[in-house]
Amino acid sequence: MDLRQLTVLAEVSRAGSYRAAADRLGYTQPAVSYHMRALERAAGVPLVAKSGRGVRLTPAGHRLAERAQEVLAGLRAVESEFEALAAHTRGRVRVSAVQSACVAVLPAALALLRAASTEVEVELGQAASPDSYRLLRSGETDVAIVGDGGLGDLGAREPGSPVGAADPALCRVPLLADRRYVLLPPGHTLARRRSLALADLSGERWILGRERGRLLRRCAEAGFEPRVVTTTDDQATTIGLVGDGVGVALLDGLGLLPRRDPRVRARRLNRWPRRQVYALLRPETARMPAVAALMGAVRAAVARLAESTDCLLPPGGEPPAPPGDAPPGRAPGRVRPA
Repeated sequence: MDLRQLTVLAEVSRAGSYRAAADRLGYTQPAVSYHMRALERAAGVPLVAKSGRGVRLTPAGHRLAERAQEVLAGLRAVESEFEALAAHTRGRVRVSAVQSACVAVLPAALALLRAASTEVEVELGQAASPDSYRLLRSGETDVAIVGDGGLGDLGAREPGSPVGAADPALCRVPLLADRRYVLLPPGHTLARRRSLALADLSGERWILGRERGRLLRRCAEAGFEPRVVTTTDDQATTIGLVGDGVGVALLDGLGLLPRRDPRVRARRLNRWPRRQVYALLRPETARMPAVAALMGAVRAAVARLAESTDCLLPPGGEPPAPPGDAPPGRAPGRVRPA
């Protein structure tokens, strides 16, 4: 087996056909077929089978494709590490992050890097936590900033486990915890209360994202099915819709910080697990000066945000406050949900 063959297999796995893999790699389709036949001879087992106009990987093909992605990701990390060593803290870092981190944390972190005259180019992509994890495992990103969020993942056994927490090949860097908030439109009677239970919202019109399975289960446990009037995954759009009176919504605390809307009232949702937000990266990537500089800036940005708002908590959270009570130790002048 050689690296070209493994590269072709990894691309066929992603693209689903020889033609699409050839286009992505800049090869001819016969060249892709040649490399795949050679790889099958070397492996001694069939790796692909025809499926309509494309191909599908056999179980052995899937296993080898996973190994190929790991090998290629490791090679790219070694190349990047030595490029960074040659350029000190110069370099390019690819980051995939959840939406709220892209908007609230990373701009502040990049501003700190610039203030320190650190020449690091950051390629920033927004992605849901499971997608960021997959990009990291395939070597297509260097740092994944994810939240547990009850989504489950490929590297953990139990639903709701932290994304990538059970993956021994990755480093996990805790960053923060945040609460879930209910967003209420102007003049809503429930805005007089400091915190709300899910059952309090049974008669409301809802604005939800596409990933709603966990919420629907919790609503069913509370004895109702939410009446959904709008579906959107964009947090700024969600806040605007609530402000215009379209319905109510839920949002994590980090998502509240950069998008203050004076029309919207945010109230803490009781009995909802706090979300843990953390960075995932490979050990060899963590040693790269450019990545280390970025992670230092991210941690500093999170610390500054946590000092200025009650929406965020240190990693792991704090002992829960009794329903309706203010969190202990609130400092004067800290930003609170409206």
